[in-house]
Amino acid sequence: MTRDASRSRRRGRPPLRHLLVDAGLGIVAAFGLAPFGIWAATPIALSILLWRIASVRPVTAFWHALASGFGWFALALSWIVEPFLVEPEIYGWIAPFALLLMALGGALFWALPIWAAASVSSGRGRLLAVAAALILSDWLRGWIFTGFPWALIGHAWIDTPVAQLAAWIGAPGLGVLTMTVAVLPHLLRRQGQPRVAAVLPGLILALLAVGAAWAAGLARLATPGPADTSTTLRIVQPNATQSLKWDPEWSTVFFQRLLDLSTQPGQRDLVIWPETAVNFLLDEASGVLPAMSDAAGAPLVMGIQRREGSRFYNSLAVIDGGRVLGIYDKFHLVPFGEYIPWGDALARFGIGAFAAQQGNGYSAGPGPAVLAAPGAPDFQPLICYEAIFPQHVRGLDERPEWLLQATNDAWFGRISGPYQHLSQARLRAIETGLPLIRAANTGVSAVIDARGQIRDSLPLNTAGKIDAHLPGALPPTVWMRMGNMPLVTLLILVLLGAALTQRLRRS
Repeated sequence: MTRDASRSRRRGRPPLRHLLVDAGLGIVAAFGLAPFGIWAATPIALSILLWRIASVRPVTAFWHALASGFGWFALALSWIVEPFLVEPEIYGWIAPFALLLMALGGALFWALPIWAAASVSSGRGRLLAVAAALILSDWLRGWIFTGFPWALIGHAWIDTPVAQLAAWIGAPGLGVLTMTVAVLPHLLRRQGQPRVAAVLPGLILALLAVGAAWAAGLARLATPGPADTSTTLRIVQPNATQSLKWDPEWSTVFFQRLLDLSTQPGQRDLVIWPETAVNFLLDEASGVLPAMSDAAGAPLVMGIQRREGSRFYNSLAVIDGGRVLGIYDKFHLVPFGEYIPWGDALARFGIGAFAAQQGNGYSAGPGPAVLAAPGAPDFQPLICYEAIFPQHVRGLDERPEWLLQATNDAWFGRISGPYQHLSQARLRAIETGLPLIRAANTGVSAVIDARGQIRDSLPLNTAGKIDAHLPGALPPTVWMRMGNMPLVTLLILVLLGAALTQRLRRS
């Protein structure tokens, strides 16, 4: 052993080859997420990680978790490089640093809670404490630093019938199921037995848990669903390439494409265009609004930027007969993408938001709202990544009949980001019991029913339209009524119980 390796061990840091194994485990676990959907990879890889940190020092557990978390987020968030490649000559050099920082930042959301849990527990109690801490950290990630609940552990189940359980337990509950499956082989391990025989009881119980969850999901999917509404929607996907979207000549081409797709024959009671569908501001569009209404042949909901004084907003507008009937302003903005913290001060130095096309960034709207459009039930609008936040679809005074996500996923590339974004939209539908309509600039536009099943969709990088009946809504789900707090409270109690048990043992 070299002097440096010996010094690292005394500090509790595992050898580099061990950390590489941990990073590999994180990468394998991330294959459970979209677009791969190999759900079993997630609990299996996490189970191996639990085995590696079950009895080591807390600081060693920290390093194992940091490396595996880095692998998880490096693969899951690999799409983060795509926005910087839209104009590679300007921003391309930032891409690798953005992925590195995002992966390391995400890894800390694994490493710190695992270190804390390992510090206050031992033995089988540590397994439970680590599992609870990891899911609590996933939940907290949706709130702190404005929140980023992307690539949660429970998201591995979205493409399976197990996702239906989110109607009761939400995304954290799906994470609890994942960690339960990962923990059981170790929790019920029999001492003095060969390795396979020792974990066999827990492995069987884990398989039974997955089977029960799968059966429960299939049973929910098999029950008769609500009838479709009489409202026919037309979802327009113009396929405006991000690198050309704001080019004056190409903007004219894309605008004409929106008009042409809207004009095509077919029944429609409401036409929907995606986020920032046009390159002009709403307050400068009075001359063209009648032509847009004529092309739609029905009320139109469109993504558009607008100005109010010196402020700019990323908005959805309801247009009918050439008149603006309603406006929703995006309120959960992307930090450093749509606004810069302390932006008013930094704007004096020429520093503006990355994705905002007007001014130095967008201002935030007042919050979640319900919009009305003639000829359609009332709906809750969600612009782009607002749909990844479950808290935004709860707590409204008036329950909408459906959810509308207008988005521009061209920023996310074409490999994993758009598919992960779509899968999270499906989860919102399951949690709320509401259908979700998705209008995406380059895809994937989709009609998602109240159980998260995709009725119809347009693939990535395709111009086209969907004409479909709006699916019906289910009654409010258990999750809609109670949220995540009962489960969060239970996880906190598990942590406190593990810590108390450890303290009693020491005393």
